Amino acid sequence: IAIATGGRIVPRFSELSAEKLGKAGLVREVSFGNTKERMLVIEDCANSNAVTVLVRGGNKMIVEEAKRSLHDAMCVVRNLIKDNRVVYGGGSAEIACSVAVSKHADTVAGVDQYAIRAFSDALDDIPLALAENSGLSPIEEVAAAKSGQLKGDCPFIGLGITQDPTADGYHSCNMKDVGVFETLIGKQEQIQLATQVVKMILKIDDVIAPGPQQR
Repeated sequence: IAIATGGRIVPRFSELSAEKLGKAGLVREVSFGNTKERMLVIEDCANSNAVTVLVRGGNKMIVEEAKRSLHDAMCVVRNLIKDNRVVYGGGSAEIACSVAVSKHADTVAGVDQYAIRAFSDALDDIPLALAENSGLSPIEEVAAAKSGQLKGDCPFIGLGITQDPTADGYHSCNMKDVGVFETLIGKQEQIQLATQVVKMILKIDDVIAPGPQQR
């Protein structure tokens, strides 16, 4: 309210003064539904960029799901404001990273090469899960998308789940043309967090489990 009206928050009424007050065109009390719950609606504020989103639903689960969706959407906007670079979706970014990491593994000598190849294979799990959740053949679809990237030297080829299959029967297509993308910051955080979790698990050299209970 302070941001919207341009006022200042004061801890005590004795500290109120004219310069600390905000401005609003209309303040009214409204009620919704049959719950007799009332709320104040402040309209025509000095700062119209500050708004409140009212989420209503048939039950608590629907409301919570709507709140999560709104939060995710606002986080995407926040990430684009911080860094407007994007990567293309449909698993194309993960497939391109997998191809690049696999090529780098060929230049590494020693046992480290196996760890790098394992990281490359792990990146393929994301488009594999995307294809499987869409009811498609995971291995065939990802192989077709990876083949398209290598043949056309185009890292934007991914799984166009909502698109019609191509002449060869697969759903791989250019995600740039389809308009499917996500923020670079979000993708970096996903991969970094997953890597950190795996490193923490690998540091565990033993697990203490409770023995059988004695009667």
